Amino acid sequence: MSLVRRAVPEDAQEVLRLRQVMIDSLFAADPSTDWHAESLPTLRARLSEPGGDFAAFVVDHPERPGALAALVAGTIEYRIGRQGNPRGTIGFVFSVATDPDARRRGYARACMDELLEWFRARGAAQVHLTASAEAEPLYASLGFKPKPDPLMELKL
Repeated sequence: MSLVRRAVPEDAQEVLRLRQVMIDSLFAADPSTDWHAESLPTLRARLSEPGGDFAAFVVDHPERPGALAALVAGTIEYRIGRQGNPRGTIGFVFSVATDPDARRRGYARACMDELLEWFRARGAAQVHLTASAEAEPLYASLGFKPKPDPLMELKL
């Protein structure tokens, strides 16, 4: 039996905690969690949509009942089709996090395997993610390749 399961609305608080673990590891500038309360209702609603375009896969913490050890979340996005992806279905991975005291046990890989299967089942022709230097070896071992991307951002 797999350790990985699909996150449910009752996991929302722990999902946010692990997302904050990831954010803190990448952006040490502001460890504020003030946004959690505002984010929680939306996250609970999205976790209650098993047929929706968002999924999170988790592993329960083996030493701390009620806590999560690992999290992987992703969405399916539609873009106008093109060569190699005529249906325009793309997966996007984000919020890959493992609790610091549960690392090096294969949890992130197991969660990624489940998320990639979820993408395949929904017809995603490709999957995108942004990798930290620490996580890049995991993604490379799963077949991800660096892509020069002229990504730009506008904050509204």
